[in-house]
Amino acid sequence: MTDWLGMVASPRTPPPELKGRVLARALARRRRWPLAVAALVVAAAGVGTWWATRTIDTLTAERDRLAARVGALEDTVSSFIHGPATRLIQIPVSTGGRVGSVTIFADSVRHRWLVRCDGLAPNAQDQAYQLWFITDKGMEPAALMPMDADRAMVLALEMPGAGERVLGAAMSIEPRAGSPQPHGPMVFHLEL
Repeated sequence: MTDWLGMVASPRTPPPELKGRVLARALARRRRWPLAVAALVVAAAGVGTWWATRTIDTLTAERDRLAARVGALEDTVSSFIHGPATRLIQIPVSTGGRVGSVTIFADSVRHRWLVRCDGLAPNAQDQAYQLWFITDKGMEPAALMPMDADRAMVLALEMPGAGERVLGAAMSIEPRAGSPQPHGPMVFHLEL
């Protein structure tokens, strides 16, 4: 029907080698994509393997560090609690209208104390609890304990050196940087 104006070209059969070239080009393009995708998959797997190995190494080192720390703490706690030379001292305290306690495990053989504070009110930003040894030479700073959160605190302390006898313990509220002598309000003062 479109032939009436004489505008339609007469159909021709393409040469046989043209069909082969067109099919070869089409198939060649298809083969490039799988290689590119495979290369991307291999690269992603390599990056993923590197990241996984690095993460595993980091976590393994952290686990080993934490396991060593837990082992040391277990040793310290078991030697304090089960030691025949350990004396248990429980001190009820009241801070900020709250009732709490300070527990001291005093090991006279190793000259160490394990102190656990429970139920103490968190300090103001410019204050901290300060624990004191009461010695025959006066008050000696034992530990500074800034409590920013409502949670228990555990400390292992070395007792004062030779020549000083520990006669008791005290706790006061001092400036955040600590104090050489107690000046703030006393939380407790106990002669042993």
